[in-house]
Amino acid sequence: MTLSQRQIFIFPSRTAFFFALCLLVMLIAAINYQNNMSYALTFLLANLFVVAVLHTYANLSGLTITAVSADDAFAGQRSGFHFRFNSNNKHGHQALSVGWPLPSKPGKRRRFMAGLFSNPEMLAGEEIELEPGTSRDCVLHIPVGARGWYRPDRLRIESTYPLGLLRCWTWVDLDQRALVYPAPLVSPEPAGAAGDALDGRWLSGAGDDEFSGIRDYRAGDNPRRVYWKGLARGQALQTKVYATAIADARWLDWEQFPGLDQERRLSALCYWIIDYHRRELEFGLRIPGTEVAPGSGDRQRDTALRALALFGISDEGVEE
Repeated sequence: MTLSQRQIFIFPSRTAFFFALCLLVMLIAAINYQNNMSYALTFLLANLFVVAVLHTYANLSGLTITAVSADDAFAGQRSGFHFRFNSNNKHGHQALSVGWPLPSKPGKRRRFMAGLFSNPEMLAGEEIELEPGTSRDCVLHIPVGARGWYRPDRLRIESTYPLGLLRCWTWVDLDQRALVYPAPLVSPEPAGAAGDALDGRWLSGAGDDEFSGIRDYRAGDNPRRVYWKGLARGQALQTKVYATAIADARWLDWEQFPGLDQERRLSALCYWIIDYHRRELEFGLRIPGTEVAPGSGDRQRDTALRALALFGISDEGVEE
C-alpha cells in the first residue's frame, strides 16, 4: 500500500515546544528593544519551523509498503516478517523508524494523548533509508504466542526528519500472519512407531543394492545392466534387475502418548516429527480428524507440523 495524505499524522515534538518558547522570548525582546536584527532572526527561525513541517511530511508521503512473507516458528520463539519498501517520490526517505510498539500492560490505563509528544517504546524496530526510486527489503522479528495463526498488530512507521521538531507517523495493517507450531517436547520414542518389521523390506526394480534376477530386455534399459554373458551364449537379450532396501514407515499416533493433555501430546508429536526428519526416516501421522500418509523430506515434515499447528483450529485462526 502507498501512504496517502489521510493516513499520515503529524504533531510537534517536545523539542518543538521548547523551540516555540525560545521564539516567544526572542519576539518579546525584539519588541522591547525595537531591534531590527532581533526581528529578522526571530522570523527566520519561525519560517524554519514552517519549512520543517513540509519536509517532515514529505519524508513519509509516497512511501509504498508491501508484505512479502512471514516465517513459520515454534511457540515461544520469534517469527520473521518480511517487508519491501519502495520510494515513489523524488526526494527519497530518510531516517524512517519501522516496527511494532510494546503492548500496554494489562490493567494499566492509557494516558490521554499518550504517544503524541514522544516515541513509543518499540518491541521490534529498524531504521531504514531509501534513495529516490529505489526499494529495500526489511525483516522484523517478533515473539509469537501459542500455536496456530499469529497476526501481529498494525505496523508503525514514523520519522522526525529533518530537524526533530515534528513527529510524523502512520499505522499500516498489511494483514500478515505466521504459522506457529507447537513447542517440541522431549519424550521417549512411542512404542510401535516403527511397525512390525524392524529389519526393513526390499523394493524390486529400483536402486542397485542387491542382485534380484533377470528379465527380458526392454528398450531404454541401461547398457551396463544388460546380461552380456547370456547373449554370448546364444540366449536372448536380457537385463539384470537389482533391488534396494527401504525402511518400514514409522507411524506417529495420537494414542501413543497416554497421560498427556492435548497440548503436550501435540508437542511430543512435534518433537518426533523433527527427529525423524533429521534422521531422514519415513513416517506418517495420525491425529483425531487428520491422517498424513507416510513420506519423508522437507515437504512431509512441513505437512505434519502444519497439521499439529492447526489441530482444532480453522484456517482462519478460529477454534473449531
